[in-house]
Amino acid sequence: MMSLIDEVNDRRKEIRTDGYAISIGEWLSLYENGEIDIHPEFQRIYRWSEAQKTNLIESILLGIPVPPIFVSQRADGVWDVVDGLQRLSTIYQFIGQLRDENNELIPPLVLSGTKYLPSLDNKKWEGDGELGDNDPNSIGQNLRLTIKRSKLNVSIILKESDETAKYDLFQRLNTGGSRLSAQEVRNCILVMLNKDFYSWLSELAKFDKFTECTALSDRAISESYDIELALRFIIFSLIDPIDLDSMGDVGVFITEKMREICVDDSFDTAYWGDLFRQTFTILADCCGDNSFKRFNTAKSKYSGGFLVSQYEAVSYGLAYNISKGTAAENINNLVSSLWSNQEFTDWSGSGMTATRRLPHLIPLGREIFKK
Repeated sequence: MMSLIDEVNDRRKEIRTDGYAISIGEWLSLYENGEIDIHPEFQRIYRWSEAQKTNLIESILLGIPVPPIFVSQRADGVWDVVDGLQRLSTIYQFIGQLRDENNELIPPLVLSGTKYLPSLDNKKWEGDGELGDNDPNSIGQNLRLTIKRSKLNVSIILKESDETAKYDLFQRLNTGGSRLSAQEVRNCILVMLNKDFYSWLSELAKFDKFTECTALSDRAISESYDIELALRFIIFSLIDPIDLDSMGDVGVFITEKMREICVDDSFDTAYWGDLFRQTFTILADCCGDNSFKRFNTAKSKYSGGFLVSQYEAVSYGLAYNISKGTAAENINNLVSSLWSNQEFTDWSGSGMTATRRLPHLIPLGREIFKK
């Protein structure tokens, strides 16, 4: 068994890094020459406000230190942005060079006034038309040069590093105090690992029968909870119960399984897409938006909103039996009868963590929805 110092020394060899300061003018040249990939798909995931963008430009103008940009050097020499995408995107948008995932220019950023620089209100990089710097809303050549000559530190994960290093770093930097949800962080990792898999999973989450059954709030969807539920379906529907015993933190488990699946060439998206659509078509046709709601046995009616514990028992259990050709037919009655099942109610109550309930609810769902 390795000692702590041996483990540290061994892992340090796997991550090779470099770092220095680069002027914003050079950052712009890297972007214009296609030598840096800021993953424009992430723009739909990150949610910086106009005020946050203005505050970044203000910091640069005032010489306030900006956190370093983390990049990973690909085999072709291009830098993948691991952390700092929104900072760079804001700068590129302000200068008027930011492009979306369809390579279309995004309208330039117009600033707002701040506590320290109220005169930033309505200011932009350049003036309109022939007015140029005579436009009162232009920041002027002097401040443009100040910005372009300002430097941002970069930390580079060199291509000699362990190939998973950048994904580990991205997850660490964007978890905890981040404004991103857990699935939004996963979405970004998916785009870096396998953009096609991310697109496939996103399309599953838009399947009309699935959206009908889950009936999620706008906020939940804006935070990609629908994509997380689709991913959970892929991970847990056919999982070996033995794997649940050593699962640990469910969020970490989902992320690690996702990373394994999305780079697995043997993963059959056609099979899983078909199983997903079959499952939610059956549920939508017999239960609709009651599929994952609590059933009040006293009043004989459904009430409340989406319950993840019911989703786990019902969708995973039904999918498993569809895959085995053993799916029951009286689905509506089986769903409502869950709330008369002592084991289900014991393990689906409030305060019951996914780590504790899944080893019970997954086998239970498989048994309940078997004919």
